[in-house]
Amino acid sequence: MAFIPRTRLLIIILALLLAAIGLWYWQTKPDSRQERYKTQIVDRGDIVQSISANGTLNPVVLVNVGTQVSGTVYKLYADFNDRVEAGNILARLDPSLFQAQLQQSEANVANAQVTLKLAQRKMARNSILKEQGFISGDALDAVEQQLEGARAQLAVDAAQLARDRTSLNYSVIRSPISGVVIARNVDVGQTVAASFQTPTLFQIANDLRLMQIDTSVAEADIGHLHLDQQVNFTVDAFQEREFTGIVKQLRLNPTIQQNVVSYNVVVAVANDDEVLLPGMTANVRFTVNQKTNVLRAPNAALRYKPAEADSDPVAASPRQSAQHVMIYRLEGDKPIPIDVKTGIADNSFTEILEGDIKEGDSLIIREVTDKEKSGSKLRFRMF
Repeated sequence: MAFIPRTRLLIIILALLLAAIGLWYWQTKPDSRQERYKTQIVDRGDIVQSISANGTLNPVVLVNVGTQVSGTVYKLYADFNDRVEAGNILARLDPSLFQAQLQQSEANVANAQVTLKLAQRKMARNSILKEQGFISGDALDAVEQQLEGARAQLAVDAAQLARDRTSLNYSVIRSPISGVVIARNVDVGQTVAASFQTPTLFQIANDLRLMQIDTSVAEADIGHLHLDQQVNFTVDAFQEREFTGIVKQLRLNPTIQQNVVSYNVVVAVANDDEVLLPGMTANVRFTVNQKTNVLRAPNAALRYKPAEADSDPVAASPRQSAQHVMIYRLEGDKPIPIDVKTGIADNSFTEILEGDIKEGDSLIIREVTDKEKSGSKLRFRMF
């Protein structure tokens, strides 16, 4: 077996190494325009201009059921998610004290009635004696005063009786509307105290098939909204599904936080299948304007400005923030500034109304950095 001389072997290895270096340089030399600029073409398509906001789903009618009397919860008749009708009993407070007070008031009324009867008889007798001259007028006036006092006392006791009877009725907590119990805040044996602020025992939603979204819209966008405007929204629980609603109310009362003015916009939502629950966060999108099959440019192209624009008097034309902007078209290996007039825009594209631009043109959206160039170099794996 013939052996290759050592000098010849080194020459072969050196030649292979030089060939690999040449191939690597050919693949990675920075002479192509694609490596310097990232571009995107101008095309035609649909643009939907919208306003985004967040809101909370709430029932249209939500009633807080409280108590007007203090006491201990004796029994509960409703729980979470129960459907109730107007007048149904939700809970009872311990009636012992109310019943005892009612009996006392009934006894006071009975006593006042007896006192009144005696005063009436005494008045009748003294009237006869006065006519016969046996008593003076002052004595008759005193008897009449006792009669009127008895009548007044009967009225006071009767009012107290009505009050105690009402308090006993208030110890039975009833539903004021028909709906669904959203929350129950008490348990059996818990003491509730009716003070200046009525405690909330239950929350009842009138109808979960009709709900509303309370959103906050900035003052800069509120002028684009109007009543009966269609709204699309999603919730985190059903991210793959899009729901619809309409603007029901633009409330005039502003909210000011850190000098930021916003307005509450109420969106009516039909929830026929009742999959939307109270308290869900809604990601709302108000459709302001939409156009189909228009010439459009990527928003990134409107934001791009070449690094050498400061030294180029043409490229340094001021960007106008109203409707005219400067974009850069790639011709050969140079960015060419083009002044265009824009229309509506969405999150990705902007409508092009006027300008020396046509479908298929390549617009520069950004420049490739040195780090990105180095990351694309060809690498060899030696075995």
